[in-house]
Amino acid sequence: MRSLILGLLLTPWAWMAHGLEVNQASEMELDGIRGVGPALSARILKARSQAPFRDWSDLMARVRGLGVYKAQEISQEGLRVNGHDFRPLPHSARGSASQP
Repeated sequence: MRSLILGLLLTPWAWMAHGLEVNQASEMELDGIRGVGPALSARILKARSQAPFRDWSDLMARVRGLGVYKAQEISQEGLRVNGHDFRPLPHSARGSASQP
């Protein structure tokens, strides 16, 4: 009985050790991440209802208001996409044109 109670108490924080998977997270779990409020979690869940996110690029492309800065912020707080943290591409790999 004691282990059951302890397990129930630790469950909300268990994801923090390994990260929270965006394709499985509930609205409450998403809202629990610093930087993700009710509006962003609603947009994530709406986009996810159409198809699971393949990677961070897919998540950022499909969720309005989720750019590089926000992705980095919420990844540092524990959000994962298919088990991966957000890692921005080097500046040269982003497809920006080089200037002469």
